Amino acid sequence: MSEKTEQMCCCQEMSCKVDSQGILPDSIVQFIETCKKNPEPHSQLIAVLHQVQDHFGYLSPKTMDAVAYLMEIPAAKISGVASFYHYFRLVPAGKFHISICLGTACYVKGAEAVLNKFREELGIEHGETTTDGLFSLEVSRCLGTCALAPVVKIGETIHAQVTPDKVPGLIGHYATLAKEKA
Repeated sequence: MSEKTEQMCCCQEMSCKVDSQGILPDSIVQFIETCKKNPEPHSQLIAVLHQVQDHFGYLSPKTMDAVAYLMEIPAAKISGVASFYHYFRLVPAGKFHISICLGTACYVKGAEAVLNKFREELGIEHGETTTDGLFSLEVSRCLGTCALAPVVKIGETIHAQVTPDKVPGLIGHYATLAKEKA
């Protein structure tokens, strides 16, 4: 390899590092640097991804590439981990995050029909966000309010004994709230 080629590669690598550090907040870059000092730095990948998602609301291809570069882990591995765990979001969440409980008590009392009605009304599947960015839809295994089954959590509010007939009203209520705040 010529000296000019070596210099160019080094400059490109330095540019990648600066770009990656510019994408992620300093607190996450520092956490990654701390992780790299441990004997098994790759074992902290999920903790790093949690911090990135907490900061940005989801894991974008750009932020995952930055993590890959800074942690010296192949981007494909980062993407594989992020897509495997249901906790990680790969698209931005809607303004109103809807979580439908499919735990045993909720499921037995009709939560699947409630989920299907939300899918129908919003035109999205769980894990997706409406095109207007207003609603995102997810399922949960338990929200800890079994006596109120079936339950739906929208933002931080728990809605009890939700039936498919109540779904359009819930969506309408939150759509109206969004218009009022706009």
